[in-house]
Amino acid sequence: MGAFTGLDPDAPAFFAELAANNSKAWWAEHKARYDERVRGPFAALGEELAVEFGPVKIFRPYRDVRFSADKSPYKVQIGLVSRAPVAHYLQLSADGLLVGGGSFEVPPKALARFREIVDDAKLAGDLEATLEETAADGFALMRDDALRTAPRGYSVDHPRIELLRLKHLAIGRSEPPADWMWTPDALDIVRDQWRTVSIWCEWLRDNLGAEIAAGGGRGR
Repeated sequence: MGAFTGLDPDAPAFFAELAANNSKAWWAEHKARYDERVRGPFAALGEELAVEFGPVKIFRPYRDVRFSADKSPYKVQIGLVSRAPVAHYLQLSADGLLVGGGSFEVPPKALARFREIVDDAKLAGDLEATLEETAADGFALMRDDALRTAPRGYSVDHPRIELLRLKHLAIGRSEPPADWMWTPDALDIVRDQWRTVSIWCEWLRDNLGAEIAAGGGRGR
């Protein structure tokens, strides 16, 4: 694979068209376009990031539709993740880039320990300081599937109820399509953003690493 020279500006359009034509026939007709203009540059970026952050895995484009009402066969994004229980993540779609990381599948013991930390005002101070540091670079907690009420054993009036409701322990920031993405500068920008993600990953490893590893939690 050649050196990374930028993502392809056709990638967002490809995913927008795929969303409107999510069929095996359309995919077969445009598979070469996907390989050349989407996966190829994205994989080259992943190889460069792996130099600092370790090996990365690119997710397959096929959806698991066995238990889904939506039978669309293909994902409308491409993503990669570093190979670690606490991981860095990158996604490219019609909406641009999603940069993030942490623990997306948190084992029950790790989640219970996280809530104990949140409940302790002193321990929670370090957690909140870490989140404030990453927020200064545009990152926020990803609240997908967060509880609507308090977890069992905690009050809805808890001063840190929003943290207690979390089920995923990941942060992210969205980058709409921009000219820098189609240039070699994308490597430096994403690499710097992943370094910010590392601040959160280090907190997770320091405070929940044993519980995450024991539970088999994966980055994504």
